[in-house]
Amino acid sequence: MPRATRSLSEVRAAITAPGQPFETTSIDVHGVRFTSWKNGPTNLVEVLAHSRNHGDREFIVHEGQRLTFQQHFDWAATMAHRLIEHGIEPGDRVAIAARNLPQGIATFWGALAAGAVIAPLNAWWTSEELAYGLNDSGAKVLVLDEERLARLRKQFNGLKHLRHIVVISDDPAHPADLGKPHDVISLWGYREFLGDVATGVQLPAVDIDPDDDATIFYTAGTTAKPKGAVATHRNSVVSVMSLAFANESRDLAAGVGDTARREISLLNIPLFHVTGALAGLVAHTATGGTLVTMRHFDAGRALALIERERVTTIGGVPTIVQQLLAHPDLKKFDLSSVRYVTYGGAPVPEDLPSRIAAALPRAIASNGYGLTETSALVAQISGEEYAAHPTSCGLALPVCEIAVVPESFDGTEPTAATRCATNEAGELWVKGPNVVRGYWHKPQATSQCFSRGWVRTGDIARVDAEGLIYIVDRSKDMIIHRGENVYPSVVEAELSQHPAVAECAVIGLPHVDDGEEVVAVVVLREEGLASVAQLADFLRPRLATFEMPARFYVRPFALPRNAQLKVLKRELREALAHETF
Repeated sequence: MPRATRSLSEVRAAITAPGQPFETTSIDVHGVRFTSWKNGPTNLVEVLAHSRNHGDREFIVHEGQRLTFQQHFDWAATMAHRLIEHGIEPGDRVAIAARNLPQGIATFWGALAAGAVIAPLNAWWTSEELAYGLNDSGAKVLVLDEERLARLRKQFNGLKHLRHIVVISDDPAHPADLGKPHDVISLWGYREFLGDVATGVQLPAVDIDPDDDATIFYTAGTTAKPKGAVATHRNSVVSVMSLAFANESRDLAAGVGDTARREISLLNIPLFHVTGALAGLVAHTATGGTLVTMRHFDAGRALALIERERVTTIGGVPTIVQQLLAHPDLKKFDLSSVRYVTYGGAPVPEDLPSRIAAALPRAIASNGYGLTETSALVAQISGEEYAAHPTSCGLALPVCEIAVVPESFDGTEPTAATRCATNEAGELWVKGPNVVRGYWHKPQATSQCFSRGWVRTGDIARVDAEGLIYIVDRSKDMIIHRGENVYPSVVEAELSQHPAVAECAVIGLPHVDDGEEVVAVVVLREEGLASVAQLADFLRPRLATFEMPARFYVRPFALPRNAQLKVLKRELREALAHETF
């Protein structure tokens, strides 16, 4: 890793000064004052228009398909015109339900250029969940792949607003199999719908205001039906500028020159996730970086792709990084091109930065924090500062105001008097021009979570004297045992240090006397490598008595995870409750 020349705080002060690229300014949005970036695009379509300047650089590499920026722009601009020809007007919703495919990426940008609102739907959803997302968003056009078409077909008659389904073929050399026609919904092959793509096609003339809706990203829905977080164009471009700021700060603090700036990223986060779409797709569209995608994530194949494509950036969520580092063939591949290992969105083992440094000594590790409701990034930490504070997710961005308040706080916005003391844990609130305007058609949920530019994150955090943020746990995951608050991530962090533990999750289960009891679910690296008694003995000196798991379950297969690779604790609770473990 390059030796740090300045602290992150010093770098931040320098590049946000007046006249510098990341100068900040005060803005008013619907009567609420925010700090925002002074420079940058005003809407996402400006990002697409600028991407033409990257010309013949490779933009997308996917399973043998290669698309340059100019080719992608032509596709996206053509798609914008086709959508308008088929009745899409500004504000209409266009949904995408597919793997990370080039056609889906062109649709994402084409729909925005037509003035539509993009609703990326979770490609892992069931037939019923996909129908829910389509009806909830009111999408008129859906672009999906053949696998999702087969899954959705039995729901056709219940889709209230959908008029066109555009199908991406699993085999680019052959047209998609559309199956039986429908009386109301028109079925198209992607190539048929797109039609002829001419070089030099221009974007349609659509007037887009910064505060027009741009995207509806659905929350994970692990506790209830998913909610659509509605982000404006302003939310999205602020997020992209924030990522650029974080990357600039990271590189300057580490003494990295401009030669390392163009990134070739292995994108393993789905584009229906705000991180994949904004921090991955939109950011690379803006900067001229290359996105390398794969049909299914497999650590061995990913290592081969890193070597072949000379990938500079890997990550997404900590689990992906851990799987790559743990692969038995890791040392057989040339990974010298990797300069950045970035992740966030889940608890991070304390030893992960040191493991990255050992396996990839030229790489800078970064951990970040953000939510769907904050259009991704809120805070980031990297390099030597991260190595010194491996349990922190960093300083808040200059355009994000944060507050930690008691979990009982029910006011409309934090004040100096209501904030927790330094290092005192409480619920984290975030304010900024990146915070979405609310949930789609859910006024009650919106009023519960959003207030005067603030969002209640539901995360329990503390902030130290230097301003570094530490996420303690999700408030909804907190276990109340004998009147004490137990944060599962604390127990998981200690348990994951045992050399026999491959992965673990800690949940609370109802107990007649103690409220909830603490239960640990463990997957061992090899069967029989550690006993329950050994795991308990390992934890006992590391935890308070009330934090100790009352029960351990050794699971013979991987923990259930969603598309973002977050552990589905609800499934674990249900499995244990029904004794089907």
